[in-house]
Amino acid sequence: MDEERFITSTINTRDDHLDKNLRPTTFGEFPGQEKKKEQLSIFVEAAKQRNEPLDHLLLSGPPGLGKTTLAHIISNERGKNIKTSSGPVIEKPGDLAGLFYSLEEGDILFIDEIHRLSTNIEEYMYSAMEDFYIDIVLDQGAGTRSVRLDVPRFTLIGATTRQGLISAPLRSRFGLHIRLDYYPVDVLAKIVERSAGILNIDTDEEGAHEIARRSRGTPRIANNLISRVRDYAQVKADNKINKVVSVAALKMLDIDEFGLDEMDNRLLEAILYKFDGGPVGLKNLAISLGEETGTIEEVYEPFLIQEGFISRTPQGRIATFKAAERFGIKRDEKPGELDLFGDRQS
Repeated sequence: MDEERFITSTINTRDDHLDKNLRPTTFGEFPGQEKKKEQLSIFVEAAKQRNEPLDHLLLSGPPGLGKTTLAHIISNERGKNIKTSSGPVIEKPGDLAGLFYSLEEGDILFIDEIHRLSTNIEEYMYSAMEDFYIDIVLDQGAGTRSVRLDVPRFTLIGATTRQGLISAPLRSRFGLHIRLDYYPVDVLAKIVERSAGILNIDTDEEGAHEIARRSRGTPRIANNLISRVRDYAQVKADNKINKVVSVAALKMLDIDEFGLDEMDNRLLEAILYKFDGGPVGLKNLAISLGEETGTIEEVYEPFLIQEGFISRTPQGRIATFKAAERFGIKRDEKPGELDLFGDRQS
């Protein structure tokens, strides 16, 4: 299932119109990820000075951290066109040939969720990435014949939320690998302030910081929240955002002080109460929540694990003491047959 179809109950939903309006266009406008940004700017400038295509680049990390934005920034900084697609959309060799046909020398082909490419399409990618040609098979059976199509020297930028699902042969053909990390609150506050300025909403430092603090380390969530808080401020607070207004708006949206939304809390409650604190397998957890396993694994779990609310073990997911305390369960209290470490009570 495509990511855009299954991320429905989270604040990390992509809004294409909002993304386009708020997206930085240069490395200088892109806050955070300083080390990764410095690496990319050097690679891009070196390729530009040599008048060569940039090496193929793989961007990985959780949803909403700026992989698509960086691809567009690289295109702008390099002064080349960018063509975009996604792994599940490229179903036939003809789809791939159409993308290559639209490229010119040095252009960038951006493929989102590249781990979703089919094995058949991957095999065509190998020769295109290494030798800049593809062989299209026209007929099947005894009369099999193929046509070789030359591909302009291009740069492939692949984005993925699950790098481990990319096959080793495809992964090895990327010369550059960049993994994006969650953003600290101070950087997210700058993003909120910048977005508020673009959206023409008056936001003070404390109001921006409150939104940033609840944005789960993710710029896309920060931008979604500032957009929704803006609506609240327009109706309830004379179009001005401060800490009080931010807190009230986020409370209305069911975003708590940890940045957890309704679905995050349902997930934690399920582990604590339905499965006695864990361990619980991913499939059982997904069934109990009525969610896709991919949604839980790619969207909810990374932040909950990083913040110490749950942990993964070989036996399954376990709720931590921090999660128990979040719901008022003391360390010496067990929500069920299992304690919070998954040990049986005597």
